[in-house]
Amino acid sequence: MRSMQELLADLKGLATVAEMQAAADAGAAPAARRAPASRPKTNAHIHLPPNFSAFESVRQAIDLAAAQGVTVLGTANYYHYGVYAEFAALARAAGIFPLFGLEVICLIDDLARAGIKVNDPGNPGKMYLCGKGLTRFAPMNAAAQAIIDLIWRNDTSRMTRMIEILARLFDAQGVRTNLTYEAVKDRIVRRHGCPRDTVCVQERHVALAFQEEVFARVPAALLRQGFGGLAGRPEVLKRIFGAAAKAADDPVAVQNDIRTHLMKAGKAAFVEEALITFEQSYRLVLELGGIPCYPTLADGASPICGYEDPVEKLIERLHAGRIYSAELIPIRNQPAVLSHYVKTMRAAGFVMTGGTEHNTLDLLGIEPTCLKKQPMPDDVKEIFWEGACVAAAHQFLTLHGQCGYVDGSGALNPAYATQEERIASLARLGAAVMERYFRGEDA
Repeated sequence: MRSMQELLADLKGLATVAEMQAAADAGAAPAARRAPASRPKTNAHIHLPPNFSAFESVRQAIDLAAAQGVTVLGTANYYHYGVYAEFAALARAAGIFPLFGLEVICLIDDLARAGIKVNDPGNPGKMYLCGKGLTRFAPMNAAAQAIIDLIWRNDTSRMTRMIEILARLFDAQGVRTNLTYEAVKDRIVRRHGCPRDTVCVQERHVALAFQEEVFARVPAALLRQGFGGLAGRPEVLKRIFGAAAKAADDPVAVQNDIRTHLMKAGKAAFVEEALITFEQSYRLVLELGGIPCYPTLADGASPICGYEDPVEKLIERLHAGRIYSAELIPIRNQPAVLSHYVKTMRAAGFVMTGGTEHNTLDLLGIEPTCLKKQPMPDDVKEIFWEGACVAAAHQFLTLHGQCGYVDGSGALNPAYATQEERIASLARLGAAVMERYFRGEDA
């Protein structure tokens, strides 16, 4: 397979900036003018294995996107980007435009002390931050690598300790799992056929491993008490959790119960996270060439997190943090709430994108929909398409060594008089870049 550097060079080589800017200025970007029915379907946020993901492989993600007509697809992986080379190569072969991104978790101490929840409904002060349009992750510079190394050290220590505690809890109830940090990592490597050094063990990986052990070792039905004194799976899980399992025969439900009853704050296997600061996460996005982007929960939490409610206050807080792009995962949201947040933030000058995450085992459709598969409003789709175009333009410009939507300090590109002009111009440029890409033309 070709290297990531070669694949990024291909994206850069689609055309010169002058050629693409001329095409955009001349209106030669048909994708920007398409009617809603023919507008490219976009998804700017999925997680690819070996991140915890609904997909067994990168090829499966690309094949499903192609089959479902999604032609702009963005990644958002945690803490290792080696899989992006395969993603870019398969996307190119399928005629799908790749947007490279990341997700990172940080802690804002003053919000934690004040008990204010940001975009994690269970942990005050804990913030998820995304990056869009990355171009400098292969190779990664020393500043970015130092932050990534710190995250890996912290996460490895935490996951090792959590797995040790869980193993003891399960052992105490007669379920001898023999699971360790390395054993969980082995399972991920086997499942996805990936190099060990690309595997960042997440809570969901751990819950999956313990669920699989329970299902392998404990029968679903209650056994006769005379047969070794063993009980069936519902009884064993109840003893482990201290509460009844929601559905002892449903793997995903049991995984969720393991996290809820054992791994969350205040529970028996909880180990506090040693998270990086907001400033470090923001710097990581910029060092990798990306746009800092705030993933918004809105009514994905009930009640809506204090940091995000009302949306006007969220806008003020993000501007104070020098964040000018935001994203929603519509499957969490009612259409009316999604529309309110997206249109209010777009009116305030934010570049908006939407995605699906696919960070559980539920294999949702690739094109985003709202809660309970309700369709997204057409005007929201248009705003998300515009945001994808801006991310594509940023990616293209930074590959050419120029300033995209933001510069290396996070400041908005100063070449434009207004924010509306900036977004409109970059959206036209991004649409032109994608149109060239879709036609398979080289410069």
